[in-house]
Amino acid sequence: MKLSGDLKVFEGRIGHHFATPELLNRAVTHASMSSANRDDNQRLEFLGDRVLGLVMAEALLALDTRATEGQLAPRFNALVRKETCADVAREIDLGQVLKLGRSEMISGGRRKQALLGDAIEAVIAAVYLDGGFDAARDMVLRLWGNRVTTVKEDARDAKTALQEWAQARGLNPPKYVQTDRSGPDHAPVFTITAQLESGQEAAATANSKRNAEQAAASTLMAQLENDT
Repeated sequence: MKLSGDLKVFEGRIGHHFATPELLNRAVTHASMSSANRDDNQRLEFLGDRVLGLVMAEALLALDTRATEGQLAPRFNALVRKETCADVAREIDLGQVLKLGRSEMISGGRRKQALLGDAIEAVIAAVYLDGGFDAARDMVLRLWGNRVTTVKEDARDAKTALQEWAQARGLNPPKYVQTDRSGPDHAPVFTITAQLESGQEAAATANSKRNAEQAAASTLMAQLENDT
């Protein structure tokens, strides 16, 4: 099977040319597009998640030989979480080459964070199967770039940090309340308020509930730190 013109260009963006083009074709095929023989990217996504994890674990250990597991774990999580994967996918315009069914096309699937995050993991698996671990590692480290070397010492996500702040003071975990939703169905915008039982709260708006919750938690954490 030959690659289409846009996938040949995409090969250049990721820096890997496939000996088995079918692997890349499968990696960019969403389940909404596949037939009964399951030629979609879900199995590749499963494998790619594990390859990505091994690449990042290996890289973090090499970068900081004295870090404890407790220090490495949040850095690792920051590098492999869906938000980071989706950011990398956007940088290489992965959404533009995805093969989507009509329903996903209509609902803006090329921009969806979860879909993009899954797809980049599938691409990682395709490179791994086509060229081996070294090829996959080289591509991942190239695409993730300075994210690996600049990941924060305390790389906990904002919701985790806020929950730990509350627990340390004997408070119940924060609540996240949706206070508004706007925009069309294919591109909704959510407003979420993060609330502590002590009365402090902060709101934020984003294009997904998860992002809005993280942004609200981050805003509230900043307020709490300024108050101390």
